[in-house]
Amino acid sequence: MAEWWRDAVIYQIYPRSFQDSDGDGIGDLPGITRRLDHVAGLGVDAIWLSPFFTSPQKDMGYDVSDYTDVDPLFGSMADFDAMVARAHELGLKVIIDQVISHSSDVHPWFEESRQSRDNPKADWYVWADPKPDGTPPNNWPSVFGGPAWEWEPRRRQYYLHNFLIEQPDLNMWNPAVQDALLDTMRFWLERGVDGFRLDTVNYYFHDSELRDNPPNPDHKGPETYGFQRHIHSKNRPENIAFLTRMRALTDEYDARMMVGEVGDGGQTAIDIMAEYTAGSDRLHMCYSFEMLSPEFTAAHFRHTIEGVHEHAPDSHSCWSFSNHDVVRHVSRWARHAESPDALARQSAAMLLSFPGTICLYQGEELGQTETTLVYEELTDPPALRFWPEVKGRDGCRTPMVWDQGEPHAGFSDTTPWLPVKDEQAIRAVAHQQDQNDSVLTAYRAVLAFRKGSDALRFGTAAFLDLPEPVLAFRRDHDGQTLTAAFNLSPTPRTLTVGGDTALTGPSHATLEGARLLLPANGFAWLTGTPTLSA
Repeated sequence: MAEWWRDAVIYQIYPRSFQDSDGDGIGDLPGITRRLDHVAGLGVDAIWLSPFFTSPQKDMGYDVSDYTDVDPLFGSMADFDAMVARAHELGLKVIIDQVISHSSDVHPWFEESRQSRDNPKADWYVWADPKPDGTPPNNWPSVFGGPAWEWEPRRRQYYLHNFLIEQPDLNMWNPAVQDALLDTMRFWLERGVDGFRLDTVNYYFHDSELRDNPPNPDHKGPETYGFQRHIHSKNRPENIAFLTRMRALTDEYDARMMVGEVGDGGQTAIDIMAEYTAGSDRLHMCYSFEMLSPEFTAAHFRHTIEGVHEHAPDSHSCWSFSNHDVVRHVSRWARHAESPDALARQSAAMLLSFPGTICLYQGEELGQTETTLVYEELTDPPALRFWPEVKGRDGCRTPMVWDQGEPHAGFSDTTPWLPVKDEQAIRAVAHQQDQNDSVLTAYRAVLAFRKGSDALRFGTAAFLDLPEPVLAFRRDHDGQTLTAAFNLSPTPRTLTVGGDTALTGPSHATLEGARLLLPANGFAWLTGTPTLSA
């Protein structure tokens, strides 16, 4: 139990959009408690809650104004305690977000810090003098557009905000800030949470000299952030020492864990994941946006997994295909699929066969697609600023659908904060609940198969050399071996099979003698160690 997270499947809940219990159109903690039986019934091991802390909601709770209280939008501390108790009763661990690279600009710490240069909190945020011409101290941009610096006339200085203007960056160079943040984490550990998901974990430290970032000549996207290589504004080596302090704190408690979100891509992300999880005194695991990208090739998935294992063989990885920040994968990868349902089933089979810990995002088990929104329906700051080139994150955050026949698909009795549209409502839980061929049934079957297989839960992974679009790898643990194969295309594929083997689990393929027939987006688990060739 001490390392329960090593083979865990974690179900992400976006509280705003899970279940409204009080009729205000916004999901809340009592609503989560009401629906926990659905989550437990999937066969997952833990839930991860996106922020529910006190916040002005400029960035939907990722701008925290009180790290140790519940925002009234979501209920009360008693509601939180009841939710944790029910989760534990159902055998579910509880992981909560920690957004500590920045706070809200109405946090008492910042309200004090911005008053003057000599108050007790003066050095709790990142302040810098302007250049002689009054412009910001360097060229760092905000992720959400514009410069990462905002002028404060009371101090006649700029403060750093890697995200919204209303999200000033905390100064991790100050030991008092570290101590205060660790105290807030201790508060939740004492309250019974089983772990933390660390938002933007590679943003904690900035270059103390505030040097300019160099240009990124490869950038071709619509946003300005990608025009730089962010070697000074994030990904700093000083992060490691603070991660060890965090690990020491969680190690004071039994069976707790931390998973860090690395907001980067490519080899940089792989290197950071390896660095942050190396040894036993840093994070328990990390995930990046590598598998949250539009790329859907065997080479990409193989390179990502092998890259982490090669650079940090003693580390542990966490993989997901969707979350609250990216286009849902059934829509993101649609052109590679015969149908959304076929892709959803294959995605479940593939993701739950990967080595490491797995995260599922609410609605993923329904094969939920991205919601198409018009400008007037948006709430996400980047979309509001850069529409229509940037669609934003609202499309993946629309409410969970429970019953197609109820108002707003059972999410709320009143108009919700984001709309429930017909394309999403038809995938409701009640509609799929008892259908043998539904995506929901497929997820439950794959989750049960994974839970019953030590090879899939704990095994090493060795990839097989097969041409695109087939991804194949072998999982081996303590004498139990499974070979997994996935056809990542809408065109059927046939593989030649050698050796003594048989299909197992909820495979979507046919084995005819020495031929493995993989239909469009088909998948198979094979017993033993057969040879496979195209």
